[in-house]
Amino acid sequence: MTPSLQWIDGQPLSAHYGDVYFSRESGLEETHHVFLNHNRLTERWRKLPRRGSFVIGETGFGTGLNFLCAWQEWERHAPAAARLHFVSCEKHPLSATDLARALGLWPELTDLSQELLQQYRYLFRGWNRLTLAGGRITLTLLIGDVMETLPFCDMTVDAWFLDGFAPAKNPDMWRPDLFQAMARLSAPEATFATFTSAGAVKRGLEEAGFAVEKAKGHGRKREMLCGQLARKPERPWQAPWHASPPPLETGRAAVIGGGIAGAATAAALAERGWEVCLVERHGTLAAEGSGNPQGILYAKLSPPPTPLTRLTLAGYGHTLRLLDGLLPADGQVRAACGVLQLAYDEAEGKRLQALAATDYGEGLMRPVSAAEASELAAIPLRTGGLFFPDGGWIHPPALVAALAENKGIRVLHTAEAIALHQDDSGWHLMGQGGELTQADLVVFAAAGNAAAFDQTSYLPIRGNRGQVTVLPATTASRRLSTVLCGESYIAPPRGMAHTLGATYAPFDGHLGVTASDHETNLSNLNTLAPALYAALETERLDISSLAGRASLRAVAADHLPLVGGIVDAERFNVLYAPLTRDAKRKLNDPAPWRKGLYINAAHGSRGMLTAPIAAELLASQIGGEPLPLPSSLVPAIHPSRFLLRSLIRAKQAGSAVLT
Repeated sequence: MTPSLQWIDGQPLSAHYGDVYFSRESGLEETHHVFLNHNRLTERWRKLPRRGSFVIGETGFGTGLNFLCAWQEWERHAPAAARLHFVSCEKHPLSATDLARALGLWPELTDLSQELLQQYRYLFRGWNRLTLAGGRITLTLLIGDVMETLPFCDMTVDAWFLDGFAPAKNPDMWRPDLFQAMARLSAPEATFATFTSAGAVKRGLEEAGFAVEKAKGHGRKREMLCGQLARKPERPWQAPWHASPPPLETGRAAVIGGGIAGAATAAALAERGWEVCLVERHGTLAAEGSGNPQGILYAKLSPPPTPLTRLTLAGYGHTLRLLDGLLPADGQVRAACGVLQLAYDEAEGKRLQALAATDYGEGLMRPVSAAEASELAAIPLRTGGLFFPDGGWIHPPALVAALAENKGIRVLHTAEAIALHQDDSGWHLMGQGGELTQADLVVFAAAGNAAAFDQTSYLPIRGNRGQVTVLPATTASRRLSTVLCGESYIAPPRGMAHTLGATYAPFDGHLGVTASDHETNLSNLNTLAPALYAALETERLDISSLAGRASLRAVAADHLPLVGGIVDAERFNVLYAPLTRDAKRKLNDPAPWRKGLYINAAHGSRGMLTAPIAAELLASQIGGEPLPLPSSLVPAIHPSRFLLRSLIRAKQAGSAVLT
């Protein structure tokens, strides 16, 4: 995936395409001339409203020079509270080392390039969301072929940077379906600019609906192309039940639930200017499922990629980048020690082999033998598996607390919301003693309790019991230097104790710590790593006195989270009743949204990875921003999916009766 470069006179050239990344004479001036000036960005940005936003789409990220120049001009000319969204495709992303070397040619961009390089990590195939300039700049990097990513964007682009290697060098990119995808994603008066003046490019853009003109090129380049969308193509039909509600203006927000989903959602909204009240029924945050002493950070994937795998992969990179800015890797709140996923039996070994053969992007994981695994763990292991070098563990309550420290967030402790009602002033959150707070926007993020309200009672959320065991570290066990995962997991010690777990008991709501669950965790450890089991001197332990913690993991019926707007279920069933007769019928009536109601819940055991990216998705939907996930993934986690399935099952049941 990473390109092979040649460095000529200190400047990068792609060995694969035989082309340069920017003008050897004056790359900075070329970017300003071609992309910024011919999209009239300075003029347009000065006219934006105070909290306005602007979206740039780019077809080749390359060295990031175009992005940095746009960022610099944005800070000079756009309103201070406005947000720039830059969405860029890149099939062959440069390594961080090569990117730093290339950007080192432009000392006037050093401050911006250094901030970019701090975030330019954990980039895997697909969607990668980077947040810069204190949230004022959002960079979404789409890693993969442009036609495997761009058509699945959910965004409205104001200006296009049509970049990439020259059409003669890279003809696969400059093709009609690219120009048509650009037109579909464009705002009514979107502009474009490109360095090339090739006739095929001009004709392709015109056929897609752009008015194209030739302009003076930069330097030795005689001509370039620029223009504006002249004819908006007819938008293909989209299922209204999978859509997002209309965007909302920033105002007052209430987030119900102070775990990882609630804190991440509150932070994402506060970053966008919302005044957030985080409503928590306990006296402290992270008092339930997010309260374990150690949470494991690794991407539990499945071959071939499922919706949950794609969500987990995007969330893995997003959480790691988030952590780099929030928690130190000090061994107390976080350890970037890597994760070993071990082939504990033959079936798991075959699954891990299939994972290793799947292209998820460089650096995510690598296969290791038993000897290599033992060396990485500093503990003898019987089997090899996969090593995730960027994984590790965190103290979940520390992450929740760090997210909730945003100055735009007010935490309301020991406040249990039991009902909601709406009037002209907004939503009223009611507790046992009366009103808790008012809000224009409410997000349910209280795990299993998210479905305890009249407005959300149709959502199939249940709690699955899980128990962790806390084992005192021994001199021998303290040698463990990486997380071990299989049917269970064990982490290197935090302080003087290891966290081992976790059990899984569907439909069990008991929250007491049991000796039988301790025995299950210890048995799984013995299967996973017998030498570590012995090093922990488990035979001497009094199981009945072991410390531990039990909590409920909220999951939906299909084990995917619930992220998106809430509908009026009764009206939904009436409105889309024709689907019971024809499941493929293309209905157009907008979904009956409950204005200002959303959910981010049911993340199960993957919450540390999936809840933060889901919060970013939710905040983007609420603000009408480009989404941080592919449009093809959104229906899989949409809260209305169960209502839709019930309607279709009613059709199938009726057909069965007729036959």
